[in-house]
Amino acid sequence: MRAVVQRVTRASVTVDNKVISKIEHGLLVLLGVEDADGEEDIEWLSKKIVNLRIFNDEAGVMNRSVLDVDGNIIVVSQFTLHAATKKGNRPSYIKASKPEIAIPVYENFIKCVEQELGKKVGAGIFGADMKVDLLNDGPVTILIDTKARE
Repeated sequence: MRAVVQRVTRASVTVDNKVISKIEHGLLVLLGVEDADGEEDIEWLSKKIVNLRIFNDEAGVMNRSVLDVDGNIIVVSQFTLHAATKKGNRPSYIKASKPEIAIPVYENFIKCVEQELGKKVGAGIFGADMKVDLLNDGPVTILIDTKARE
């Protein structure tokens, strides 16, 4: 799994001109799924994101997690995170999972994040043409790949 985690002041997801998810102060997570992703990846990544210390403490140091600041999370599926750009100028998405594999992983990831966070998590609609609006705070943007744990 690949995730782009953005600390946001606000974020929303719109589908067909209707806002389906909206948060203030928290994290926007763009999530890409590949066939090799399983339960271990879901659990590791959800814990990592919820406990990632990227919010400022009273001294202005990034030392607090989304849990610590009572923030919210929106998770949006994004197969393009698995784009292969080695050859030519047209990205290949062959590593991105097909919907029959990716949807259950995406849905299980959201459930796992909700358990870790202790509250409902906003989400996009898998496969929909979504408009994602955000105000990146910092900016703080973290890339995480479960296959390259650092």
